[in-house]
Amino acid sequence: MRYIVDFHLHSKYSRATSPQMDLEHLDKWAQLKGIQILGTGDFTHPLWFKEIKTKLEPLNNGLFKLKTAKDNAVYFI
Repeated sequence: MRYIVDFHLHSKYSRATSPQMDLEHLDKWAQLKGIQILGTGDFTHPLWFKEIKTKLEPLNNGLFKLKTAKDNAVYFI
């Protein structure tokens, strides 16, 4: 099985990055571009890690998805 993925991205907490680089916008744009799995990026930043823990829910396969995601979810790793 083939997937379209992007594991290299930065959060809104990284320098010179848009404040819209939050999980909701990443999910939205990944869907528009046909990306199925995203890395979470910058997970060592305390505020970003807190947001990841708050907004993502684990699945049984090692991936995560937004708690508010619809059926055609983008997955995070």
